[in-house]
Amino acid sequence: MRMKNNAIRIDEIILGLEEDEAVLADKITAILGIEDEGILDYEIVKRAIDSRDKKKILFAYSVDVAIKNPENYLAGTSALVKGKMKRHRVRLQVPYVYLIKTVPVDEKRLRPIVVGSGPSGLFAGLLLARAGLKPLIIERGKNVDARIEDVEKFFATGELDMESNIQFGEGGAGTFSDGKLHTLIDNPRKKFIFEELVKSGALPEIAFDAQPHIGTDKLRQIVKNIRQKIIRLGGEVRFETCLTDVEIVDGKIVAAVFNGQEKVPVSELILATGHSARDTYGMLYDKNLEMKAKPFAIGVRIEHTAEMISRAQYGEFFAHPKLSTARYRLVAHSEKNRSVYSFCMCPGGMVVAASSEKGRLVTNGMSESAQNGQNSNSALLVNVLPSDFPSEHPLAGIEFQRKWEERAYSAGGGGYKAPAQLVGDFLQNKPSKKIGGITPTYGPGVTMTSLEGCLPEYVLTSLREALPILDRKVKGFAHPEAVLTGVETRSSAPVKIVRGENFQSNIAGIYPAGEGAGYAGGIVSAAIDGLLVAEAIVGKYYPET
Repeated sequence: MRMKNNAIRIDEIILGLEEDEAVLADKITAILGIEDEGILDYEIVKRAIDSRDKKKILFAYSVDVAIKNPENYLAGTSALVKGKMKRHRVRLQVPYVYLIKTVPVDEKRLRPIVVGSGPSGLFAGLLLARAGLKPLIIERGKNVDARIEDVEKFFATGELDMESNIQFGEGGAGTFSDGKLHTLIDNPRKKFIFEELVKSGALPEIAFDAQPHIGTDKLRQIVKNIRQKIIRLGGEVRFETCLTDVEIVDGKIVAAVFNGQEKVPVSELILATGHSARDTYGMLYDKNLEMKAKPFAIGVRIEHTAEMISRAQYGEFFAHPKLSTARYRLVAHSEKNRSVYSFCMCPGGMVVAASSEKGRLVTNGMSESAQNGQNSNSALLVNVLPSDFPSEHPLAGIEFQRKWEERAYSAGGGGYKAPAQLVGDFLQNKPSKKIGGITPTYGPGVTMTSLEGCLPEYVLTSLREALPILDRKVKGFAHPEAVLTGVETRSSAPVKIVRGENFQSNIAGIYPAGEGAGYAGGIVSAAIDGLLVAEAIVGKYYPET
């Protein structure tokens, strides 16, 4: 059910682990002080697990309730009912509707080009197509079906296709991830994004779970469905098509060059390349596109069994069928060293090979929608600053990444085997000789060794200080047989492409967008940024009067 009119929002309705969601109706009537017949319908808008008390796991709900004349009801409620409302934060909720204007037809108008088919590029392209602008979306990698074959071959053999991998191809890097949709950004466009994802095949629960995820298995079909929708709306999507040059006249873009040979006239080009298109960054820098180095984070993947983490988070209820595979979000602050935090936690997932360049090793995490793999993993990261980079050049962060990716490749022994070390050995600063009770999930395989030299010393020192602190927050986190796999260097872009209030760069007509441009940090935030940029383009055809 989707609320189309004003409703009453109720927060913090608590259910025990053994209570069925059907009792929500009774709890709603008790809070509002009205009879069952007075409720026309209700919709769950948020559901979160409260596991702070391991002896009493709870679910906390927020709901939107449809009743007749909700405004009049709230104005006339009794003091007794208002007391209950205060405890549950009851208020009027006005539904948000995302309006997309249709641009007047103009056969002479050049169609906008979107570079990249990650979340930012897909949602920018979807909005432009719905507006009638018939965008052309180009993607340097392959379509998702061909991409799956290339990625699986890489995992099995260590044979890397530099244009079709975890980083490049339909759906962007997010296609091979946990598909997390959690974001701290408070933007009403999230509702539109979630609705489109559900229409394209995501489970309806993503709209109300506090920690929503899709899973790599479902994402692969979802991105294909969004692509097909864009095409039905008049857009075009081309794979194995790389932006290799741009033509600038009088400070404006006039043409884009694909694969070094095809020139296409353009007046509006959205750069949604993702954070690994290093050659594209270089080409644009040579064209005097304004950009600057930005902070990001590097570190390792830490891997435990999923049961270990679920036991730590849920206690005796760790195997309860109502509870999803447990996750965590952790941070360890330090006065002496740099803070350490978990990132991109993949419950019941696997560590994956995310390299996109020869001789350079990168890891990431991925899980399927069921999150039922044997292990759970997350990145364990330390922030790095432009002052850590080898120079003040805007692209120095890329040089910094490459250095540690090459070190990791060498430590793994080649063939994209990753260097790995047990936590117990890491804390004692001694190489690991063999795998313990936790089997690493990384393909093409790991080399048990030392992570010394694979990361800056200040990162290693920070990780060693943080692990015992994090172990106090999640029991067993620093288990001596937990596995550290290196290295993770692509947590976010090392570059920000500067843009103005009109979302354009210093070169008119070029619109930097999403994570690769430095304006997002995940699937939802990248999709929101893509919508904002596309809105700016659509808005050009509706000047204020």
